[in-house]
Amino acid sequence: MAKTSPGEFVRQVRQETSKVVWPSRPEVVRTTILVLIMTSILAVFFLGVDQVLGRAVKFFLGLGA
Repeated sequence: MAKTSPGEFVRQVRQETSKVVWPSRPEVVRTTILVLIMTSILAVFFLGVDQVLGRAVKFFLGLGA
């Protein structure tokens, strides 16, 4: 593989960076809200699963009687 000079590398990086399509502000806000909602739903779900499994373990070990 051919070696590239530091100057050529910087030029290639700038060229590739110019191809990046950055999201608009409304897209970022919409995506952020969606992530927060989904994270909250999953947190509540896993809290419920943890509670159910914890009580089942206590029951089967005879500690919950």
